[in-house]
Amino acid sequence: MYQTFVDFIKDKRRLLIIQAENPDGDSLGSAIAVDWLLPASTSGLYCPVDIPKYLRYFPDWSRVTNEFDFLADGYIIVDTASSILLSKLLDDPAIKNCLYHKPVLVIDHHETPDDLDFPHQSIIETRPACADLIYQIAKANQLEIPRPAAEALYSGISSDTLGLVSASVTADTMRTVADLIDLGAIPSVLDERRREFMKKSPRILDYKADLIKRVEYSLDGRLATVHIPFEDIQKYSDEYNPNVLILEELRLVENVEVAVAIKTYPDGKLTGKIRTSIPIADQIAGYFGGGGHPYAAGFRTYDTSYSEAVAELINLLPPLLANPEPTPDTPAQETTA
Repeated sequence: MYQTFVDFIKDKRRLLIIQAENPDGDSLGSAIAVDWLLPASTSGLYCPVDIPKYLRYFPDWSRVTNEFDFLADGYIIVDTASSILLSKLLDDPAIKNCLYHKPVLVIDHHETPDDLDFPHQSIIETRPACADLIYQIAKANQLEIPRPAAEALYSGISSDTLGLVSASVTADTMRTVADLIDLGAIPSVLDERRREFMKKSPRILDYKADLIKRVEYSLDGRLATVHIPFEDIQKYSDEYNPNVLILEELRLVENVEVAVAIKTYPDGKLTGKIRTSIPIADQIAGYFGGGGHPYAAGFRTYDTSYSEAVAELINLLPPLLANPEPTPDTPAQETTA
């Protein structure tokens, strides 16, 4: 199955590696690592939004551009197979035309079904991080993994597993991490770099205090929600993602089993990030048309207010909280859609 990767890249002189419009440590680490795995001077890195400052501990983050390469021979999309997370690309007629008429390879680790309607090949396998899957692809194909790629992969895995302590981490994950350390990734150095960029300014700490005061509890304290309006997004997101500031804090509150940070936008768009202590996050997101992992997921809707979204959550959650049923692992798959 992993042979698809080398078959895809072998006849292409110029490739563009694409992240979704919600970049995180795993998507950035995955994109950077794929770039290092490709032949020299044949690829570029693209994201439709600027890389947030708190992710700039990746040394190669500055290579990511907002300029789409229309002359590329093919495109590699990492860390998503969801059309809603690629809406900025698909809303652009010129970019959409490229994706529909040039070769595309999608590499993703989420349980969420592939719903992309443009022709593409896929390597999709449920793993704790996309960076973990990319390591497996490189290893199976005996591709050289230089130290910068190993560092990016380690940081991507660490980012998507809360520092290798999330419920998705397995012994296999730790073996991957051990291999990356053998290849030159030094956890203490990489974490020190991350913590330096994760430092908060006094105004961000004040904002975090404001967010905490806004938290609302429902269902006897089992659901915690917080509203992040567009004014906050404009004011703070470039320096620090409000979701990152608040979600893990909410999960640590006594009795809270579901934490949801909800952003609202002037065009009627609403996005939700979900973190849970029981394996139902993907089911909650699926109700709103989103997806993700059993313990971490997200969604996007339109023409729904914050209060309406909370009301829907309150109606949706009781049976899920009473009988949590984890989504079964999705087997590795290779598809042409």
